[in-house]
Amino acid sequence: MRVSVSWLREYVDIPADLPTGDLEQALVDLGIEVESIVDLRETVTGQLVVGEVREIEELTGFKKPIRFCRVDVGDANGTGEPQEIVCGARNFAPGDRVVVILPGGVLPGGFAIGARKTYGRTSNGMICSAQELGLGDDHSGIIVLPEDTPAKPGDDARPVVGLDDVVVEMEITPDRGYALSVRGIARELSHALGVPYRDPALVPAPGPTERPAYPVEVRDPVGCDRFAARMVRDIDPAAPTPGWMSHRLAVAGIRSISLPVDITNYLMLELGQPMHAFDADRISGPLVVRRAEPAEKLTTLDGVTRTLATDDMVICDDTGPISLAAVMGGETSEVVASTTNVLFEAAHWDPAMVGRTARRHKLFSEAAKRWERGVDPNLPLVALERAVRLLTEHGGGTVGEEVLDINHVRPMRPVTMPADLPSRRVGVAYSPERVVALLEQVGCTVVRGADRLGEDPGEVGVAAGTGDVLTVTPPSWRPDLTDPADLVEEVVRLDGYDRVPSVLPVAPAGRGLTWRQRRRRAVAWSLAERGYVEVLAQPFVSAELADLLGLPADDPRRQAVRVANPLSEEEPLLRTTVLGPLLGILKRNVGRGLRDLALYEIGTVFHPRPGAGTPPAMGVDRRPSDAEFAAADAVVPDQPRHVAAVLAGDIEPAGWWGPGRAAGWADAVEAGRTVLAAADIPADRITVRAAEYAPWHPGRCAELLVDGTVVGHAGELHPTVVAALELPRRTCAMELNLDALPAAPMVTVPAISTFPPALIDVALVVDDSVPAAEVQRALAEGAGELLEGVRLFDVYTSEQLGTGRKSLAYKLTFRAPDRTLTVEEAVAARDAAVAEAARRFGATLRGA
Repeated sequence: MRVSVSWLREYVDIPADLPTGDLEQALVDLGIEVESIVDLRETVTGQLVVGEVREIEELTGFKKPIRFCRVDVGDANGTGEPQEIVCGARNFAPGDRVVVILPGGVLPGGFAIGARKTYGRTSNGMICSAQELGLGDDHSGIIVLPEDTPAKPGDDARPVVGLDDVVVEMEITPDRGYALSVRGIARELSHALGVPYRDPALVPAPGPTERPAYPVEVRDPVGCDRFAARMVRDIDPAAPTPGWMSHRLAVAGIRSISLPVDITNYLMLELGQPMHAFDADRISGPLVVRRAEPAEKLTTLDGVTRTLATDDMVICDDTGPISLAAVMGGETSEVVASTTNVLFEAAHWDPAMVGRTARRHKLFSEAAKRWERGVDPNLPLVALERAVRLLTEHGGGTVGEEVLDINHVRPMRPVTMPADLPSRRVGVAYSPERVVALLEQVGCTVVRGADRLGEDPGEVGVAAGTGDVLTVTPPSWRPDLTDPADLVEEVVRLDGYDRVPSVLPVAPAGRGLTWRQRRRRAVAWSLAERGYVEVLAQPFVSAELADLLGLPADDPRRQAVRVANPLSEEEPLLRTTVLGPLLGILKRNVGRGLRDLALYEIGTVFHPRPGAGTPPAMGVDRRPSDAEFAAADAVVPDQPRHVAAVLAGDIEPAGWWGPGRAAGWADAVEAGRTVLAAADIPADRITVRAAEYAPWHPGRCAELLVDGTVVGHAGELHPTVVAALELPRRTCAMELNLDALPAAPMVTVPAISTFPPALIDVALVVDDSVPAAEVQRALAEGAGELLEGVRLFDVYTSEQLGTGRKSLAYKLTFRAPDRTLTVEEAVAARDAAVAEAARRFGATLRGA
């Protein structure tokens, strides 16, 4: 938010000699981030004067209209003769007063002005626009001063256009909506500087009348709990916006449109109350405030036709929606150049509804920005009174006696807090009197009472402490004060963060990492050591992702949790598989020129719990009881931790050393084995077998089992999925459920034999459909205790073996812990291993 100090001084007595550095520090101490403080007097150097246009000569023969002007600048140029200036703007005429910078001056951004020849004429200076002076973003035309401007040609133009002011730009945090107004910032500065404050909202305003200003029906008092309106008739449609108002709007970055609209924007900045001005003659029938109907459409003021959702609030007349409530008005009822009857509307809308609507339509208007942060519900009548008075003062017309006020606002809920809670939480001694004084300074109503612990166990904040108990009712402009912790923060903030000692808390003694934490780190390290790069994806996905992944209609992964207030309406669901967002990251990196990628992520997925109810209401003043925690935990989704990896391109790069190798389904399976090994799952408990499971290719997909339970899948993605997600051909992936793995067993130190091993190779011929891992398992179980290791080192197929047959070659290592094996013992163990493979799979020794 940008605001001038002169505007703030109307409501708070900022010392005239206060340095800008001290002003910035005062705001920072209050927790308000200051982006910049600019003394406008220093932004333009040289002679910036008022000029009066005497003559305009239209230059022709150029690509755009050019005007050669003679401008009276008094004696500022040293000669008293009119200044000759070339200008391309068209919004001024002879007799208008403009702002001129003479040669030698420097505009914001270091733009030096001199005499130069252009378009066949010599231009001695420049006639300035608001953007060129740094007063706003409007570059459509130059500044034309009002006719009643007292300055004469040659006078310094800085005071006339507001360049004798200081502009503060602040970044307001989401919890402090009241600070998005001059009213709120002035109140904060009064706290910081200890100077008087005058609330612009404390002005008399007439209440509702029996006859409304316009017939209105509010059908949803939750989405709109207050709706007020007043009418002004027979205004001058050509009445200009006063210069002081348009200047303040320009400083705030808001373009001047028309007097009625500028008044609503001005009061939004001043009071923090967004308003809307309707052309009363363009409304057909009574107004209705309701939720939008499915597929209803509205063309908003930006010219975009929007399809509304049933969660959007709209204002309708007999023709349908005419305004997207709290966000932007519609074209059919906007104030136009011929408007003479204006209906001002000031309401109070549900912040959550406004936030969802703004994100859904990507329409982050200044009004929506304030509504989603919270607006004072007591402002509508005050804002209307100010609006009608400003309009009649500058645009004529008659104010209607009728006042509409449909009011369903609930009073602020009191918060009960022990008076010593700030001291106990922060470590600074705040007396009860000091706590009460600071909370009253915020605007709270505080009632002190004796300790009532135990009288009402449901009271918020009365869970610990002794002495006084404070019952605090927050002011209407502070909807963020809902818990004792919020009040503690206000006490600390106003008393000064600098008083809080910088003492690190003593870390309690612990027992190190849990086995789950150790497992997660081991899995991450093992994948990183093999060249995979860890990424962190957002857990939000689109509703179309399940179709893109080719999940069957009955797949439980289609049942996703919808976020109540999503960051993006395009991704409103929580992921049920880590692969979806991970493949999105793969696609983005491929699009940026990377071709050989190996990525992984370890994160949670979210599965809804059928029949989950509403979570219990719990405060933040104490730890939840076991029953409360169990009730809350029963509502939240099940969140198992998964690990997923994706591969694309070459896993072994090509070069002078060789041709390289493309990543394949076997590499994805090996990534799964790597994870299981890092999780301390013994190889004899792991089974890998062929499977069909979306989104993998049915002929190149493997499921990984531990103790007979499926814990994940790996392989090559289905070509349809690859095409739908625009991924590289033959992209491979793996995903495992880490929480489905059994707890890590106790590690026993193996005995190391000092006797030599016996190495025997066997080549077994089996059907092509038999997994090599199953044959390896059979060899291990058949060989007995003397087998130390078995490893597959070759796979061979040929016509000699027969169609559908393959040869698997394994290296068997035998060793005894207490003796050197004899040849007979090693051969007997080998024969037993081969016999077991023959019994299970019909394996035969190659060449036998």
